[in-house]
Amino acid sequence: MATATSRQNAPGSAPARPDTHGVMRIVVMGVSGCGKSTVGAQIAQALGLDFIEGDTLHPRQNVELMAAGFALTDADRAGWLAAIAVQLGQAQTAGRGFVLSCSALKRSYRDRLRSACPGLRWVHLHGQPELLRERLQARKGHYMPSSLLDSQLATLEPPSADEAAMCFDIMLPAASISAQALARLAPNA
Repeated sequence: MATATSRQNAPGSAPARPDTHGVMRIVVMGVSGCGKSTVGAQIAQALGLDFIEGDTLHPRQNVELMAAGFALTDADRAGWLAAIAVQLGQAQTAGRGFVLSCSALKRSYRDRLRSACPGLRWVHLHGQPELLRERLQARKGHYMPSSLLDSQLATLEPPSADEAAMCFDIMLPAASISAQALARLAPNA
């Protein structure tokens, strides 16, 4: 049976815990088709937190580019990451917890989000390209075509050990991933 990969926590690092005020702020990340919206929504519901769908914060130009089959550049993503950072910063200032779905493909993107909201917890969903492509091709009503998967995989910098991300193979059902993530996010984990 597949389980979370060994990149879950850096050796010697503490498991993910709420911040000093007991508030959890979680980012479910990965390439398109990995199930981050499904898993993120499940975690948010279980914890009674707001769920932020990162895709809804893309500017119209980004959506049009992706829908036309063009991969986004760092420059294209800058405004999107800034919009996400604003949302995270507002939640941090207000003392609200949340779960965010966001590809967060590069370390520099994750660092940008961390600077806006220190103490983020990371859940990285990953899987075989064939399974990701199959999911994207079966998905209806989303602007991201399966033809852009290879560019996302090429851009992806998986979280390094010092980022203490919980990593899950998407061969597991979403409910199982959510349950395992919740168990590891529990204050007494």
